[in-house]
Amino acid sequence: MKKMELKDKVVLVTGGSAGLGAEICYAAAAKGAIVVTCARRINLIGKVKERCEELSGKPAYAFQLDVADPESVAACLEKVATEVGPVDILVNNAGFGIFENFADFNPKDITRMFEVNVLGMMVLTQQVVIQMLEDKRCGHVINIASMAGKMATPKSTVYSATKFAVLGFSNALRLELKPANIHVTTVNPGPIQTEFFDKADPSGQYLASLGNHVLDPQKLAARIVRSMEHPVREINRPGYMEVAARFYTLFPAIGDFLAGGIFNKK
Repeated sequence: MKKMELKDKVVLVTGGSAGLGAEICYAAAAKGAIVVTCARRINLIGKVKERCEELSGKPAYAFQLDVADPESVAACLEKVATEVGPVDILVNNAGFGIFENFADFNPKDITRMFEVNVLGMMVLTQQVVIQMLEDKRCGHVINIASMAGKMATPKSTVYSATKFAVLGFSNALRLELKPANIHVTTVNPGPIQTEFFDKADPSGQYLASLGNHVLDPQKLAARIVRSMEHPVREINRPGYMEVAARFYTLFPAIGDFLAGGIFNKK
């Protein structure tokens, strides 16, 4: 497949204020892309925008966005269309998790997690895809899912459910958009060293228990941006968790043993 040059391509990243989202913005900017970083925290995305401009030598953009609010999505996309232009690559990175026993879960947190991780992502993606189809342009949608969507573990009931939904949505969307030459990539990472865990696990015990098995967001971002140049179906990291996820599907009893034991660090 011919390499897609990222120079002057418009790359929109949700959840782009920090962590993996910010690193994706920087890696894309370094390749010459026009980066649009979107998140709720306007003070942080402004700094990401400035860094992207330094890396790319061209304008970058920062727009406030709450993906769970359809009005915010519409307003953000209107600004992108007016001030930037058509989106070539959409990275759905916004999301959060809470690791807690399901019996103790606050119902409001369940609703909010689905609104952010699934429903809002779908609303935004639909609007971007409609424009891609109308323009008859080659495009790319990259959805940040999770290994939790392939292999659920204790205390990840709601988070895993949202990521299973992202995987199902992405797999069907990939087939629908293939004839239009619009690619869909699903990224399934294990634990990443980001502030995601400030909310997911405030105690810090989970990350501490993983030691060197935590992913580096900069390295993962570089891999994701390479997939913008050479689209792939999935990116699964780390490799041993992908093997475990395959085991989980092929050998359910062994899968439950692994998910509830070796890979249960929460």
